[in-house]
Amino acid sequence: MDLDPNEMRQVANRLKRAQGQLAAVVRMVDEGADCADVVTQLSAVSKALDRAGFAVIASGLKQCLDDEENGPADMQKLEKLFLSLA
Repeated sequence: MDLDPNEMRQVANRLKRAQGQLAAVVRMVDEGADCADVVTQLSAVSKALDRAGFAVIASGLKQCLDDEENGPADMQKLEKLFLSLA
């Protein structure tokens, strides 16, 4: 199955943002930042990674669900459905 390049570009952008956030968390730990601040940032990184993963899954499902009879599946609706399970 080939995933939509436009959708995967958005996933790649999310992952790059998460990578930047994670680098900031590492820096915070190295600098002895407040524990609550570190945990807050770790949570943000985790959510960013989850969203990227759900977007990949939703994109794959969208390909499976798209058909001529029902028309295209709504990507945002699929992603929201997956996020509701998290």
